Amino acid sequence: MILHLHLVRHGQTYFNRYNRLQGWSNSPLTQAGIDDAVKAGEKLKSLRLAGAYCSDTTRAEQTAARILEVNKEPDSVGQAVSSMYFREQFYGYFEGQDMAMAWYAAGAPHGAKTYNDIVEKFGLAATKDFLKQADPFHDAESEEEYWTREEKGFELIASNENLHDGDDVLVISHGNTLLSLMQRFASADYDLSERPANGSVTVFDFDTTKPFAESLTVRSYNQ
Repeated sequence: MILHLHLVRHGQTYFNRYNRLQGWSNSPLTQAGIDDAVKAGEKLKSLRLAGAYCSDTTRAEQTAARILEVNKEPDSVGQAVSSMYFREQFYGYFEGQDMAMAWYAAGAPHGAKTYNDIVEKFGLAATKDFLKQADPFHDAESEEEYWTREEKGFELIASNENLHDGDDVLVISHGNTLLSLMQRFASADYDLSERPANGSVTVFDFDTTKPFAESLTVRSYNQ
């Protein structure tokens, strides 16, 4: 079964506005973030959404609700399924901290002073592993811990017996999660130096019959 997944980055939050790390911590949408969600809803309003999923964070649930309010297609779902499996990367001790300071703490021991430096020198996976190493409690998710959890979200979608081949499914996602998915599944043709915007839509085809590592095909990014 092939499902068309429409991954929307949640609308702008106060932590986004203040440039703070926001993984499992909750920060509500700003007015601009509400507008982001409505704009995403307008992009998707002509689709019959057979399913909808989001993380159990305020920003994701608010975004999902706004998008589904805008969608008027007959038989579209009216409510998203919330699950911790769809949460952003967990930043542990660094949750809510200034992003520049957090990534300096993670990268400096390795000779990288910024998030982009870490990615350029060591790859995206290193951002998770370095932050876990720098966390004095080591609560932040490693690359392995992150993917183990995220894969369960896709298993949850695949297990929905109400979905059928060719269905469109809404998934409210997060910035670093979208980058991680693109890094893992996208071809080199995509410019991943541009972070997905709040309210942007990224489309994947999800083949539920394949192992997760082979299951996603990118159709568009950051639209």
